Amino acid sequence: MEITEEKQSFASALTNFVNGLDRYVSSENGQWTVKGFIDAFKNVYTISSDTKIVSKILEIHLFPRILQFAQEEDFSLVLAECQNWYPDLTFVKNSNPAIKFAVDLKTTYRDPDYPGHVNGFTLGSHGAYFKNRSSSKNIQFPYADYAGHFCLGIIYSRVNVKDIDELNVLRVNELGPHDDVEHLPNGHVTVVDSLCSIVSVVRDFQFFVCEKWRLASDRQGSGNTANIGSITYIEDILRGNGVFSRLGETCFDEYWMNYDAIMSGAGKHAPRPIRNLSDFLDFTKGDKSKIVPMRAKKSTPSKEKTCK
Repeated sequence: MEITEEKQSFASALTNFVNGLDRYVSSENGQWTVKGFIDAFKNVYTISSDTKIVSKILEIHLFPRILQFAQEEDFSLVLAECQNWYPDLTFVKNSNPAIKFAVDLKTTYRDPDYPGHVNGFTLGSHGAYFKNRSSSKNIQFPYADYAGHFCLGIIYSRVNVKDIDELNVLRVNELGPHDDVEHLPNGHVTVVDSLCSIVSVVRDFQFFVCEKWRLASDRQGSGNTANIGSITYIEDILRGNGVFSRLGETCFDEYWMNYDAIMSGAGKHAPRPIRNLSDFLDFTKGDKSKIVPMRAKKSTPSKEKTCK
């Protein structure tokens, strides 16, 4: 099977796999089945809605199913050896180890201040390993070794902060009697009948699979690090309708490999760094009509202050 067919086959299998994951992580009312964490004395502590914490626990929650998927599709699963290495997951085909696919887990929440948009996420570095495709710096295998680069994305909604008390400790009757008064935490303790009665910090999951270049914007994802930014409009995310989607992966690669490089001045234009796709296509004589414009966030009046 040719590499293109291998990539299409993997993308199709991964898409079919994620279609049922919302039911795996959610209860019937859409709440996350993870309710908190428990100590040896049956005290249940609320999880923070901090995105890094939610992302890590979701990764742990999903890992057994992802491992099962890899085995069923005849792949070995290699995890990133270091925390900040790319990608999160490497799928290596057992029958042909030269075929590898990079899969990054990307989580983001629906932005309550901008209907139809998410808060956004980053798509990996455009630094050393991205520019030098044979480099092993901060990457599990050299970038060029991968036949495809995918995002397994998770969109969710945060629960209203007034419904969550992160300082509250819960005692759950269905976990059995709590005779260990000595280990009862000082502070606010609430007794509930069942785990299901605890409000989850996030809910309403939506999973998607997409090649990362199709999700990219032409802006950095953060101001002080060399990360590729994503589009934020949910419908465009689900359709892979990023700014490069009509220009192709080669244009995506060339743009981000040359981001911040100095373009020579032409005519009345002084030399300037490459920081937007329109200027880059002017410089390379590319077709600007194929740029897919990003959907701008339009704010709506908010009665409550929203944490970002």
